[in-house]
Amino acid sequence: MSKLTVAKFGGTSVADHHAMLRCANIVKNDLATRVVVVSASAGVTNHLVRLSQADVAQDEQLLLIEKITAIQNNILQQLDHASEVQAHVEKILDHLASLAQQQAENYSAQLSDAILACGEQMSSVIFAHVLRSLGIATECFDVREVMRTNSLYGKAVVDIEALKSHCVELLQPKLTSKVIVTQGFIGKDGLGHTTTLGRGGSDYSAALLAEALDADNLAIWTDVVGIFTTDPRITDQARAIEEISFGEAAEMATFGAKILHPATLIPAMRHNIPVFVGSSKEPEKGGTRIQQQVNSAPTYRSIALRKEQTLVTVKSPAMLHASGFLAQVFAILAKHELSVDLITTSEISVALTFDNPTGSTQALLTSAVVQELEQLCEVTIEHGLSLVAVIGNNLHATSGLGSNIFDNINEVNIRMICHGASANNLCFLVPEKDANTVVEQLHNTLFA
Repeated sequence: MSKLTVAKFGGTSVADHHAMLRCANIVKNDLATRVVVVSASAGVTNHLVRLSQADVAQDEQLLLIEKITAIQNNILQQLDHASEVQAHVEKILDHLASLAQQQAENYSAQLSDAILACGEQMSSVIFAHVLRSLGIATECFDVREVMRTNSLYGKAVVDIEALKSHCVELLQPKLTSKVIVTQGFIGKDGLGHTTTLGRGGSDYSAALLAEALDADNLAIWTDVVGIFTTDPRITDQARAIEEISFGEAAEMATFGAKILHPATLIPAMRHNIPVFVGSSKEPEKGGTRIQQQVNSAPTYRSIALRKEQTLVTVKSPAMLHASGFLAQVFAILAKHELSVDLITTSEISVALTFDNPTGSTQALLTSAVVQELEQLCEVTIEHGLSLVAVIGNNLHATSGLGSNIFDNINEVNIRMICHGASANNLCFLVPEKDANTVVEQLHNTLFA
């Protein structure tokens, strides 16, 4: 086998039978694609997230399971000779109902992960059958056999060395004779419990498998034709980007480009594995190639937007001409496993941003964190902000950058600016109500 591509199909790509059939033909038409990672069918994960929470009454629980069952049955009804697959999916649904009942009686994060994992388990079984219907030798493989993690439920950390050794032993020998279909987003801890890798976990799973299997390419198939200069829903002037460097893509993903989770790029960058992002609906239109070396490096590559940001300002006279204050602040954040996105400092205050969108299963900035910080300093928390990131090349050494950007949005209150730490971005916070307008105005100026 001279080339190996790991392909990942997102929720909309496996939403129904027609969508799955399109994806199956993508696999069939590329002989290098030997490992396929799938998300849960579109809509399923949202229902599972709700089902995994602590305050779900029995009537709502039954309704959620009915909705999940309907999504899966809609696909199963389109399949031929699918009695075995039907039985397998029904077994998973029965297990899901049992888990939900346990969760209602005695909530735990471990049960939440077990519930959330059911979506990928069902979609992988069904997609493997669709591939077989096209005459492709296929095996549905339980990724938990290789994806070993710690027990940090909801955002488990993968054991990279164990993954590598398990892939060499259990997966690699299969690839010459069949296509392997497996699940994104999930793993297994040392206790044998199912874990999940958090938001963006399916893309990250695919990247980790590509790294562990020494793949030549990683293909992320989604519902849009590659990565755009900004969100096309904000402005119809947004256009697809043909190629982009790892550094630029990492900044885009970190600061709001929803098409790619930032963690996805880490394994690809470690092993210099090119990443392709394309539309499973329109594969003939190509997509965006992400790699170490690119042919063009424009000053402005894209504008990313991340809404629902929290700004925390910590203030203390003790900072003045003193050492160790920041260390104490970050020790508290590290204790609670919080990651800071942006930071600015003055003589007696520090401003920090956190990404904490609604719909997250757990609040990041809890009262316990705030209380600990308040023992150290005065704490101010602001919500209703959005982070705008201008992504490009050599921005730290570009003259006129400030006027190009801020002169065009001078009627908007800029709450915070971060610039200089990266050659690839300039970030700032604006009120959420102004965010789309700011992005549209900047895009019209920088990409005219």
